[in-house]
Amino acid sequence: MIDQQQVQFYEKKLRYEIDSWDLSVALKEDNKLIVLDTRSTEAYETEHIPGARHLPHKAMSSETTSHLDKSFTYVTYCDGIGCNASTKGALNMTRLGFTVKELLGGIEWWRRDGYATEGKKNVVETGASCGCS
Repeated sequence: MIDQQQVQFYEKKLRYEIDSWDLSVALKEDNKLIVLDTRSTEAYETEHIPGARHLPHKAMSSETTSHLDKSFTYVTYCDGIGCNASTKGALNMTRLGFTVKELLGGIEWWRRDGYATEGKKNVVETGASCGCS
């Protein structure tokens, strides 16, 4: 017997979360996707995902997001599994009427999966691969 509640749970989870591999593919294919670094200015300047825009979760408001296009999907991220700035950012953006996904594992897992970063402490791509694809 199939547990429909559980099926719905996992469908919703995939609707609101994205992993590094899927994000890298989506960035190459989808022009309606914007990555938001929701951490502090210092953290963003030190290292961020290439092309990511900086919008700290604490600064999100109707005024600071008024220039953003609500027809896009926004992917929020933070340091990683031990940080919840991306969750706070995703919640804030959703409350402001945006379509949002949260990057699983943040920049830590992005880097761990072999993707490049930009900033003072940038990392060169090491050849990303996904064992779950």
